[in-house]
Amino acid sequence: MAIHPIEYRYGTEEMKNVWDMENKLQKMLEVEAALAEAEAQLKLIPGKAALEIKNKASTRYVTVERVAEIERETNHDIASLIKALAEVCDGNAGEYVHFGATSNDIIDSSQSMLLKDSIKIIKVKIIHLTNILLKLADEHKKTVCIGRTHGQHALPTTYGMKFALWADELHRQYQRLVECERRLCVSMMTGAVGTTAALGEEGLNVHLKVSEVLGLPPIHISNQVVQRDNHAEFIMDLANLASTLEKVALEIRNLQRTEIQELGESFDPEKQVGSSTMPHKMNPITAERICGISRVIEAYVSTALQNNPLWHERDLTNSSAERIILPESCILTDYILNLTITLMEKLVFYPENIERNLNLTGGLIMAERFMAELTRRGMGRQSAYSLVRECTLKANLKGVGLKGIILQQEDIKSYLSPSEVEDIMNPHTYLGSSVQIVENLLEESKGWF
Repeated sequence: MAIHPIEYRYGTEEMKNVWDMENKLQKMLEVEAALAEAEAQLKLIPGKAALEIKNKASTRYVTVERVAEIERETNHDIASLIKALAEVCDGNAGEYVHFGATSNDIIDSSQSMLLKDSIKIIKVKIIHLTNILLKLADEHKKTVCIGRTHGQHALPTTYGMKFALWADELHRQYQRLVECERRLCVSMMTGAVGTTAALGEEGLNVHLKVSEVLGLPPIHISNQVVQRDNHAEFIMDLANLASTLEKVALEIRNLQRTEIQELGESFDPEKQVGSSTMPHKMNPITAERICGISRVIEAYVSTALQNNPLWHERDLTNSSAERIILPESCILTDYILNLTITLMEKLVFYPENIERNLNLTGGLIMAERFMAELTRRGMGRQSAYSLVRECTLKANLKGVGLKGIILQQEDIKSYLSPSEVEDIMNPHTYLGSSVQIVENLLEESKGWF
């Protein structure tokens, strides 16, 4: 019976397959095979035994069910895996399984493989989403809209600026994952307290050989585990990425408000239902789900940080927590990346509302432009600010447009003609360098990935 929503509601099959029990077992078996291969190359175990271990290190022979059956007796996951692998090996090859290793050599090295596969999936989707945003930025670099600060109308901006800003942020999130991967996805075969003592003089060479076989960089130093500052960094990077996706989704939700409705999610009126009781509703459920799940990912940061300080050379307090937070963070991050891709690919624009909102304040949003132009014409900046502010207060109080108030001011008439005032009132011509900023970012983005 399914209990956790990841089992039946959230997540992609691609990422779930990485963290599936059988795949996790297969990766641990591959580490055991790599250990045997390295030890055979260094003449620590017979080559024939290593070959047999390698041949049987597969879930075709060592099943999840058999390992679980043994674990019910041993109450130790890796000891159960060792026994399950040893018992399927022909001859005496099973006697050489796990020679010189400790449990976390297998766990941390195999977990690095799972994390590497997870990061690969996430990176591909970050690139996909970034490219969608860059395309939208290019298409809408001249789509003028109102910019809002503190929830209030501020100055004109463009939708190209919004999309380019998000794309730039996603590129930084991608770079963080690339940097984290170098430190996180490492192999370790250093024994019970990190000294390689059980392997004698060849201990360090075994560690390096295993790394070579697995295709992972070797850890520089460990005690019994890869240090969990690496894993905390990874969870923080996923949480940071989730916060970016939440930022995008939150903006879409706000812009889809009935009073604003400049853009929003697509809605299939033939099939989709917005509410069980209100037939008219078309809710931003995809964006809301992104925001909700991002909170779960972000909450795991605290647990990941607490997993770093362990007793002496190691205790087990990180293990149980990581069984939850590592797969769930990867699965949920991948899932909301997918949702955000769908959201942005099907984004619906309402141009008439964009224009309506741009002019909603009756020109008050052009106050800064008047102040700047008066200053350029010779009026002191502070005086210009005070004069224009007084005009905006009058416009607000009387409920009239700013232009009419401006045209009544004798102090302004000596600096600006009525036709110049009319030109200044056009929000479509007060965009500064926004088009060039977006185009520069589009050009720079060609070398991002």
